[in-house]
Amino acid sequence: MKGVLVAAAASLVLSLLGTPWFIRWLVKRQYGQFIRDDGPTSHRTKRGTPTMGGTVIVGATLAAYALAHLAMGRWPTASGVLVLFLMTGMATVGFLDDYIKISRQRSLGLRTKQKLLGQGLVGVTFAVLALQFESDFRTPASTAISFVRDTRIDLAFAGPVVGVILFVLWANFIITAISNGANLTDGLDGLATGASVMIFGAYLLIGIWTNNQNCQTTPGPKCYEVRDSLDLAIVAAAAMGACFGFLWWNASPAKIFMGDTGSLGLGGAIAGLAICTRTEFLSVILVGLFVLETLSVLIQVGVFKTTRKRFFRMAPLHHHFEMLGWEQITVVIRFWIVAGLFVALGIGIFYAEWVVGST
Repeated sequence: MKGVLVAAAASLVLSLLGTPWFIRWLVKRQYGQFIRDDGPTSHRTKRGTPTMGGTVIVGATLAAYALAHLAMGRWPTASGVLVLFLMTGMATVGFLDDYIKISRQRSLGLRTKQKLLGQGLVGVTFAVLALQFESDFRTPASTAISFVRDTRIDLAFAGPVVGVILFVLWANFIITAISNGANLTDGLDGLATGASVMIFGAYLLIGIWTNNQNCQTTPGPKCYEVRDSLDLAIVAAAAMGACFGFLWWNASPAKIFMGDTGSLGLGGAIAGLAICTRTEFLSVILVGLFVLETLSVLIQVGVFKTTRKRFFRMAPLHHHFEMLGWEQITVVIRFWIVAGLFVALGIGIFYAEWVVGST
């Protein structure tokens, strides 16, 4: 628990104090956000607001993770390093996208194929490595499909090679879906940051719980075969603290935006935690707000291509409510409530599965 507390406190302080310094650095170089002209008119006042703030979130998370291990006097684990690799790799793709937008003063950064290729390279590397580094007959990830734990559906049913290929495809689907869901949600001041705080908080609890009920230390019919549970909790604590600190400056009216650097990085970290804690389908509930935002875009595109009419006034979903006349802060707070309800439902299901199976 010492490592968890150090990680959360250190990332909070680093993010809280580091963000204003980064804002001044960005302003000096005139690295400001480009705002679409077809968006809500209230957003036009945000043009020029410093962006790429996700750099602070990722940096604070990495530094806090290192400080936590120095405080404990332990080496990092394969699971923790892999999740941080995924977070940093996805953030790097987002950074390139942000930089192109800023340098060329346009709303389009990397082209869709380029962005997906970058995400794919990072995701494939993570997925392949996640099946390595075996310890006590466990690897950071598993070819078995998981809900709150591994199920009996194993992608290696047709052999180990096929299993690895199918797992890489499955893991990349999860990574791409969650990271792009976070990216779509990041459209209002503090919205994605606040939702991410709750999701990382959930994974902090899951990491601690699976560590206390781990099959290596507490054998039993409902123990968890998760490698490096406590270290995954440290990663979640570090990311949660970094988001908390950043939210101070990202809340309305935002002094800085996280940009694709932050949204893709946070999405990558959440996806990595879902895969390594063996909670892949549970993550769909935990990131329920991201799912709603993504579905709104898919529905909007599908309906428009079919009928040439718009289903929502504007997508993603948060813009629809803005167009209905809701104040931005109202949308954010109510969407935070929705995100919190999804997280509470996910944690409730996770705990209920253990209680039911243990009675």
